[in-house]
Amino acid sequence: MSGLASRLSKVAKRHLTTSRTTVQDTARSSARSLAVHASSAPRPERPSFPCVEAHAARESRLRSAVCSATSLTSPTPSSSTGPEPPYARPNPTSYKIYHSDQSLPLTYAPPLPSFDVAYETWGTLSPAKDNVILLHTGLSASSHAASTELNPSEGWWEKFIGPGRALDTNQFFIICTNVLGGCYGSTGPSSIDPATNQPYATRFPVVSIFDMVRAQFRLLDHLGIDKLYASVGSSMGAMQSLAAGWMFPERVGKVVSISGTARSSPSAIAMRFAQRSVLMADPNWNNGFYYDGLPPHTGMKLARQIATITYRSGPEWDQRFGRKLREQPEDGRNSPRAPALCPDFQIETYLDYQGESFCLKYDANSLIYISKAMDVFDLTSSALAELHLTPPAPRSTPPPLPPSLASQPSSPKHDYYHSMLSHSKSHPPPPNPPAHLPELAEGLRPLANTPTLVLGVQSDILFPVEQQREVADALRMAGNPMVSYYELGGVWGHDTFLLDVQNVGGAIRGFLY
Repeated sequence: MSGLASRLSKVAKRHLTTSRTTVQDTARSSARSLAVHASSAPRPERPSFPCVEAHAARESRLRSAVCSATSLTSPTPSSSTGPEPPYARPNPTSYKIYHSDQSLPLTYAPPLPSFDVAYETWGTLSPAKDNVILLHTGLSASSHAASTELNPSEGWWEKFIGPGRALDTNQFFIICTNVLGGCYGSTGPSSIDPATNQPYATRFPVVSIFDMVRAQFRLLDHLGIDKLYASVGSSMGAMQSLAAGWMFPERVGKVVSISGTARSSPSAIAMRFAQRSVLMADPNWNNGFYYDGLPPHTGMKLARQIATITYRSGPEWDQRFGRKLREQPEDGRNSPRAPALCPDFQIETYLDYQGESFCLKYDANSLIYISKAMDVFDLTSSALAELHLTPPAPRSTPPPLPPSLASQPSSPKHDYYHSMLSHSKSHPPPPNPPAHLPELAEGLRPLANTPTLVLGVQSDILFPVEQQREVADALRMAGNPMVSYYELGGVWGHDTFLLDVQNVGGAIRGFLY
């Protein structure tokens, strides 16, 4: 029996070996057949990605230094269509520079030994120097808010400044500065550190909104201006405007806060953190020390794209772009168009244009520093106590009269004007306020006697309208009866303060007069 089993086993092994050899031969034959087939068939082309190649091409142009930084981008005009105000790097000869050799105290760091503030002016300063309006900028804006003789190009608030406009140059003398930490003439990370004769880069101290305002008031001191008729600002400028009224209640006659906040919200902090993250992840950023090499242009482009999404609203995207695809040449086929992995929809090409047109016009470190200053801004009493900031007393003098009434001291309109100021247009504080609101009201107490305009936009996702209501409610709780509060509709989102001349301008003009 055992011999039979042995013979059967040998037969089975020969069978298995033969079968395996047959299978292997068949597989090799099939592989050769497929190889021959593949060699005769056309090989698919390696896909190309123009959006990625554009970054490489920009880097190549930067390396070869053939073009200047401001001419390296070449967005297509069709992508830029829309109501956006112009944005341009100002010529250094088009603004004035105030230089101070006196140190400037800072909130989070030792004093800055010296500093510059770039500024521009419009209108005529009155003999008494009592018709001054300080205009505060948003994050990336320069001092060029409107055209001047030195710089006839349109400014970022061109339609709001001039004879008969919201900031009437027939009545007021308007001053606009580039903020401390900026890159358009004022001292910032790209400025030369006197101690090293090299750019500060990230050795520049972290600055606050309070530091920016403190530098601006040093400029006012230099110009011999003791008091402001009004402090006006939108977006980050609204933070500065509130801070100016808080720090110098006796020197600031009125405060205008448009699409701003008295304390940055978690959602806004998160959006700005995402922008800084993609920027700092760019290898060219080099921990901020890129001034002798390539700037982090790709990170800046992506950061600007993220920011642009927060500046507008979904309904506007629907109305303006919908789901329309970008135009492409006909390929002669009747098959459905294959989606592209690069910008395919018009909304994508718009974001691509916005990032492309910005990435070489603004200093990356300035964006990082200034956006961080926005994040840490908080006027609640506990936050101010942590900074060891002692709240000043509210203003003790009456609000200023408009220049037209100030020139007529016996005018019966004086009493009417003050009665209108004391008639608040704000809704009453909520009966069950959120836990932080009394703390914010306590923090805003220095503004209790300062007429304040608070304006919000219902479609704003960066500074939601709830934050404007919060400022108005806190001011009322702080004892301010002179709060004018308005909410605007429309679809322009946060950028409404740049675009809605009729409603934003009308509210400002009505409040200032």
